[in-house]
Amino acid sequence: MIELTEIVTEQELVPNAFLSLPIDSRIKSRLRVSLDDGRDAGLFLPRGHILRGGEKLKSQCGVIVEVKAAAETVSSVYCSDPHLLTLVAYHLGNRHVPLQVEPGWVRYQHDHVLDEMVKGLGAEVTIEQASFEPEGGAYGGKSGGHHHHH
Repeated sequence: MIELTEIVTEQELVPNAFLSLPIDSRIKSRLRVSLDDGRDAGLFLPRGHILRGGEKLKSQCGVIVEVKAAAETVSSVYCSDPHLLTLVAYHLGNRHVPLQVEPGWVRYQHDHVLDEMVKGLGAEVTIEQASFEPEGGAYGGKSGGHHHHH
C-alpha cells in the first residue's frame, strides 16, 4: 500500500497518479483509498486540512499523487438576482451548511429538505453531478479559505 504522508507545495511536480475523492473523504486525514489507477493507498496527513482539487501528495517512496475533487450529487443555485442569492446563502449558512460560493451561484451537498427551503425562498435548485469545493471558513488559516482550481 502506498502511504501518502505529505502535502507538497511544489506545484510544478508532475504527478505519477491521481486520486479522485468526494468532499466527505477529502476532509479526513486518515483514510484507506484506491488511486484512480486501482492501486491501494492510505492517507496519513496532518489533521484539520481539507484536501482541494489540484493539491499534490507525496508518499514515503516518492510517488506524487494529484487530488481531484470527484463529481458527487450536489444542489446548485444559479441566480442572476444578487439579493436572492445572498438570501439563499444567508439561510443555508444559518443552518451551518458547507457552501461553495462563486459569482452568480452557490452549491451544497444535495439535501431535499434544503432544496425545498431554497425553493420556498423563490430560487431554483439544480441537482447535478459536479465537484464540490466548499469554503474553508473565515478562520481556516492555510488549510481553509477559498481556492480556485479551474
